[in-house]
Formats: sequence, structure tokens, C-alpha cells
Amino acid sequence: MDIPLIRPIEKKDNPHIAAVIRSVLIDFGVPKKGTAYADAALDAMFETYQEERSAYFVVEEDGKIIGGAGVAPLANYNGNVCELQKMYYLPEARKRGIGTHMINLCLIKAREFNFDQCYLETMPYMTAAQKLYERSGFRFIDGPMGDTGHYSCPVHMLIDL
Repeated sequence: MDIPLIRPIEKKDNPHIAAVIRSVLIDFGVPKKGTAYADAALDAMFETYQEERSAYFVVEEDGKIIGGAGVAPLANYNGNVCELQKMYYLPEARKRGIGTHMINLCLIKAREFNFDQCYLETMPYMTAAQKLYERSGFRFIDGPMGDTGHYSCPVHMLIDL
């Protein structure tokens, strides 16, 4: 199956990627507090990822945003670690190899930004995502790093870059 267009986020994408992320979170029954759902950045993704050592990519198919993922410095952490952030896909984007492609792209960017490690947080029942992360080289760790504000996400993973 063809990989759709993957490109850096543009300002015009803000409402579309916010709708994708909220839709996926609702579909998975993720709490609205203590998760990405409550992030102020959700409605200003383009602006958020203009910060230094940050990048966000969207997946576009037939003119529609169907997913995205990015990297940015890990919040409230004293170390050279980034976070894989806001990686969510609509059902039509799943099981097509897009997630693997996006993780690889984000990790390449993280290495370009000279991070030492990449961290992520997820939900226990998002097992397909966890398997994808493991296949990409992430390992489970015992607790959170930094303070992302996502206290409702108890699964933590890390990869050495």
C-alpha cells in the first residue's frame, strides 16, 4: 500500500490535526485530563513546533490530514532527551506502515537535533502502539521522566539515539 504524503506541519493544518488527535483520544476512551487532550498546544500545533529542536509532521491523503507525530525537548527535564509527541492516526491510516515510517522520521530528526535519548508516554491499553514502539527500538522504563503534565499516561518508554 502506498505511503501518503508526509510533510512538516503548516499553520493551515492546526484545526485539522487538533480534530484528528481529539477524535483518536475519544475513540480510545482516553481521559480528557492528564493527557494530550487537555494540552493547550493542541490548537496551535504549528506554532508549538516552531520552537528550537522541535519538529512535527502530518500525514495527508487526498487533501485530508489523517495523522501526525513530532519530537520536542522533554518538558521539565534536566538532560538531553526529547519526547516523541502527539503520534495519533485516524483508523484509515492504521496498519499501513505509516506509524513505523513516522517514528523513523521523528528519530532521524531527533538525531539531527543531537538528542541522546527519546522518551514517550502512552496508555496501558494502547497495545498496538506499544508493539510498534518496541519494534522501533523503544524499551519500557519504570517511571516517568520530566513532567509533561500527562499524569494519566502510566506507560513510559525510552530509546537511546
